[in-house]
Amino acid sequence: MERWDRVGRCAGYGAALAVSPYLLIKVSWVVGSLLGLAPIGEGFNLAGWVLLNSVTIGMAAIGIALALALVRPWGMRIPGRLVAFCAWTGSGFLVSILPYAVLSTVLDAARGGTATSGGEDSAMPGWEAALIQFSFIGMGLGLALALPAYLRRRWPDAFTARAGCGTPTVVPWAAAVAAVVGLAWLYWAVGGTLGVAHPAERDTNGCLVTGVGALWALAGSAAVWMLARQRPARVPHHLLLALGWLGSGSLFAWSGWKLPLTLFVALAHPSDVTLPENLAVAAVLHVAAVVAGAGMLRSLVGSRPRAPAGTGSTPLHT
Repeated sequence: MERWDRVGRCAGYGAALAVSPYLLIKVSWVVGSLLGLAPIGEGFNLAGWVLLNSVTIGMAAIGIALALALVRPWGMRIPGRLVAFCAWTGSGFLVSILPYAVLSTVLDAARGGTATSGGEDSAMPGWEAALIQFSFIGMGLGLALALPAYLRRRWPDAFTARAGCGTPTVVPWAAAVAAVVGLAWLYWAVGGTLGVAHPAERDTNGCLVTGVGALWALAGSAAVWMLARQRPARVPHHLLLALGWLGSGSLFAWSGWKLPLTLFVALAHPSDVTLPENLAVAAVLHVAAVVAGAGMLRSLVGSRPRAPAGTGSTPLHT
């Protein structure tokens, strides 16, 4: 077994273990609230609290199953499209946010605070908030190492080809739309006010999240565009694939989550929620990001690297 494969397998098991505290905490919240032994989150009734946490329990269970599928033999027998979609969405959520976790921790330490203390919330003691943050970061790091090893085992041809050596199947508009979205978010992150309805609602963490999302959108767009070139690129093929994978996943996952929230605020007008951005502009950008992310994934999955003479290439969607 190659060293990289061993690292990936250890990371997969580590990711499954890292999510376990989150799963146990959520189960304890549901059981405790039903038995009247644990408080209900502020702003929720019992039914809403149980429903919300039951959904996150299911997401945690899927995350553990995904982490194990990346390292266990049965994971190679699962349909490739199912594994690819779950891994793409999960890495888009968790791996892409790792730079924010690092930068926010540094900024909070410089201000003399904590990244996520949780002490202000009576329903979540500080130790629970710390374990939840550990679960997210641990799962993100585990996926970052386990997923490439799995993909390399299952579709080795995609990692041995050189950029520009295959037949380009990229959808050019997807990379272009991602670049436009990324530039708009970057403009907001550095303090731009065009399209911002409530500038006073912006804070450092919000700008940091927007900036990290913008950088992933631009990096993914550039990577997919370079993969579409018919002449060899200086950047390693596997690095372009990784950037395209994470950039497209970040666009799809985070905007797919933020779009319903934006629409809810626009339609329900809750008194306790005010988003900084103009809701119509934000919704359009989220829709564009979801569509661009899906289009970029289609380009990556449908790619056909040129195999050596006498051999066949393995399509990514098998």
